[in-house]
Amino acid sequence: MKLTLAAVALLSLTTLPALADPAQNGPWVTSLSLINDPPLPLNGHWDYANPDAPKGGLARMFAFGTFDTFNPILPQGQPAVALGLVYETLMTPSLSDSSSQYPLIADAVAYPPDISSVTFRLNPKAKWQDGTPITPDDIVWSFQQEVKLNPNSQQYYSDVTKAEASAPDQVTFYLSSKNNHEMPDILGQLMVLPKHWWEGKDGSGKPRDISGSTLELPMGSGPYKLSKYDAGSSITYTRDPNYWGIAEPVNIGVNNFDEIRFEYFRDPDVAFEGFKGDQFDWWDENRAKRWATGYDFPAVQQKRVVQELYPQPNADEGRMVGFVFNLRNPKFQDVRVREAFNDAFDFETLNKTVFYGQYQRINSFFFGTPLASSGLPTGRELDILNSVKDKIPPEVFTTPYTNPVAGDPTKERANLKSALDLLTAAGYHLDGNKLVDANGQQLSVEILMDGPTLDPVTNPYTQALNRLGIAVNVRDVDDAEYTNRVRSRDFEITYTDWIQSLSPGNEQKYMFGSASAKDNSSDNYAGLADPGVDALIDKVIFAKGRDELTAAVHALDRVLLALHIVVPSYTNEKERIAHWDRFSHADKLPLYSIGFPDVWWYDEAKAEKTGKAQ
Repeated sequence: MKLTLAAVALLSLTTLPALADPAQNGPWVTSLSLINDPPLPLNGHWDYANPDAPKGGLARMFAFGTFDTFNPILPQGQPAVALGLVYETLMTPSLSDSSSQYPLIADAVAYPPDISSVTFRLNPKAKWQDGTPITPDDIVWSFQQEVKLNPNSQQYYSDVTKAEASAPDQVTFYLSSKNNHEMPDILGQLMVLPKHWWEGKDGSGKPRDISGSTLELPMGSGPYKLSKYDAGSSITYTRDPNYWGIAEPVNIGVNNFDEIRFEYFRDPDVAFEGFKGDQFDWWDENRAKRWATGYDFPAVQQKRVVQELYPQPNADEGRMVGFVFNLRNPKFQDVRVREAFNDAFDFETLNKTVFYGQYQRINSFFFGTPLASSGLPTGRELDILNSVKDKIPPEVFTTPYTNPVAGDPTKERANLKSALDLLTAAGYHLDGNKLVDANGQQLSVEILMDGPTLDPVTNPYTQALNRLGIAVNVRDVDDAEYTNRVRSRDFEITYTDWIQSLSPGNEQKYMFGSASAKDNSSDNYAGLADPGVDALIDKVIFAKGRDELTAAVHALDRVLLALHIVVPSYTNEKERIAHWDRFSHADKLPLYSIGFPDVWWYDEAKAEKTGKAQ
């Protein structure tokens, strides 16, 4: 699951009778929303799910790279894909409202007006796959292990001072700060693990260790069991007919496949050939050229494979993608150097010659959402920026952020001249065809890439930087090495992304907060440690009302852009999907997801025409 975190206004609620224990000082509620007031109604089942969907069949998916553990909470290693089919959370989101939470393991939540604590009441039907009831002790233990073992979780749950079983069917989390309106939502996303299983012994009689990697088949509470695997290359999940939550409203018309299988590939070209050869069913295309020219194989011509565009997956995401600088390296600590690298990136030519006009240039850390800043700041946003005026770049008040525009030789030359002017102001000068510092040392950089897929992008970018006199080495490595090097911050520039929800909040701390700059497991890839950004993150987290949150995010976005910690690249606001025509879905898809395989089902009639999956 993706993170849908948030700091917004007062949570919208669906209420039950008041708590019997007045010390808890708040009513039980059965749904939360950080945007919609009231939350979207469930009405017995999701409106995008078919309650009469047939159960059965096989869905075969693709995964990139490899895996080496079934432990879902460790920051190290490569956890298997889709472990959320086995492990569940206290509450679960709607695919049409990414800011909402509905009952799952917990059937209700309560908190006082100042949100100094949050209490979850467990669903009495909730059970582990071995039939053992889920208890408050499981919740407390899961929370403690996540915080103990995963630095990201330590930051994410930093406001929680204590978790305890406050009643036989209740868990209470006590908070160090008050009025953080996203905390009920955040805690509802807690993944719950079976304490008794992890503290027991495996099939060989050895004690299990939650702090270590394992390939023992896991036991959870979810709708599927991980039934078999081929180490590093495939995983099969089998639907559990005894799943405790099969009749819960959030699960009606959901989890329709008997089997979900993931085939792993290390090379995307080999994977695409596997898709063409009917080794798996579903392909999310990431290459514009292939989408435009590569679907002329017989199965497409015979309409056994269909191509479709879906806007839903990106509708509730702000995405910043690009070349990220490691600010821990002295050569990138001057913002003028970083800005010069942006001037050298010619998106428009790439879009014409490589991307078939399918992409848009990114100009915000919240691109494609109402949270993206634009123009000059006004109103509440301006007030927020003025409150931290001495800590942020002055140009945010006077100059809207824009990316350089190229696409023809004249514009490209002008952009490279602008880049050279910035580099000269930063202390570099040309010595022949080399850009050198005051000591005569040429400016050189290594760009770390996750394989050769983006070589058509990095090659012309390298050539532009070379024309500035910068020596560039592009290092294409495999997925495992890439992950390890990014985690150890062993890179100068790398290509990665930050994905934002419509309700930003605490997660901004481990993307951009100073405290996360030295934490190698955080998403602060750039190593940004900036007091102005820290102050604005607090404005986001403690915003009172949606309008104030939007203004605070606009302000944060504007400052992050002014710091030039990334050369923004490009995105496509529609997902390009090709799939073998064996599946169906309800007439209405979710607003923010394609919903595959969640609410799709295996269509026997289509499969007969297409050819049954093996």
